[in-house]
Amino acid sequence: MDLFSDESDNEMYEIGVFDSEGIVDTENRRLYNRINYRSEFSDSEFTYRFRLNKTSVDELLLKITPSLKVISSRNNGISPLHQLLLTLRFYALGTMLLSVADFIGVSKASASRIVHHVSRAIAGLYPQYVKTLSNTQNAFHEITGFPRILGAIDCTHVPIQSPDSNIGEEYRNRKGIFSMNVQGVCNADLLFMNVVARWPGSAHDATIFNNSRLKMQCEEGLFGNRWLIGDSAYPCTSYLLTPLLNPTSVAENHYNEAHIKTRNTIERCFGVWKRRFPILSLKIRVAMQTTQAIIIATSVLHNICRLNNIRDVDPEVAMPQESGDITYAEGIGQQNHSVRQQLINNYFSV
Repeated sequence: MDLFSDESDNEMYEIGVFDSEGIVDTENRRLYNRINYRSEFSDSEFTYRFRLNKTSVDELLLKITPSLKVISSRNNGISPLHQLLLTLRFYALGTMLLSVADFIGVSKASASRIVHHVSRAIAGLYPQYVKTLSNTQNAFHEITGFPRILGAIDCTHVPIQSPDSNIGEEYRNRKGIFSMNVQGVCNADLLFMNVVARWPGSAHDATIFNNSRLKMQCEEGLFGNRWLIGDSAYPCTSYLLTPLLNPTSVAENHYNEAHIKTRNTIERCFGVWKRRFPILSLKIRVAMQTTQAIIIATSVLHNICRLNNIRDVDPEVAMPQESGDITYAEGIGQQNHSVRQQLINNYFSV
């Protein structure tokens, strides 16, 4: 039986339903038409629908194909390209799996498995694309003149479905929504340098940082005399600078103004990331392991887009707006204000 249709490079897959005697029931046969979207759409149309351009998709496909379950073209096999495009479309829409399954031409069960495997494969590229860069201070200095900045740090909530009746409340954040609290660090060009996606929504930002490998690296002096810059949720230390809650002098006000404008890069980074992949703002309805893989995979894809100058796109769906940050009295953890005060006196005093 010929399972392929050569028209427009599209593939027509035919699924047979067997009766009790093992004979194909032709009346209940289902047809899936898998379109070759790479040739179907122009470059701009392709990028709008899948968030990556054709060149970036080709390069990514070469890197993740060894990690995917490659299925032959016989027996209704799903090509690695279709698996990748299905997953990218899922990220771009943030909708039900059935919608992207119909878009590519697979069953819902197949779509679920594909999203899991492809997300893990892309997340496996994290060390290659999400890493601490050596020369970040110059670009940060150009923003407001703030010296020696390694990166801007903050956390953002990614809505999810309740994972389990026993542990679900751990994932309920201060707004009463089930979420993952995701830590991110970026440079001045909005490239992620660190992403942690394993903490429930109830976790405090400082708790995530205090238990991270990044903090250990900072305490070991791995980044030299460069600083992270974060909001008042974090403790002020010799390697992480926070704003003054009650500035009194001109120098302290100058410091706070420079701090806010410099730290704004991570807020912008989160915004660009979530607008490009609306699944991060619309509730993720998959298993927890797949959710974590999706968060890491989209951070990798975000960096790929930034590195390849793929322009930011407007979302196809309405994006929920996040309310402003909470002002904390002090971050959780041991405080060390001496470095911050020395910086204010030596650098921001008029």
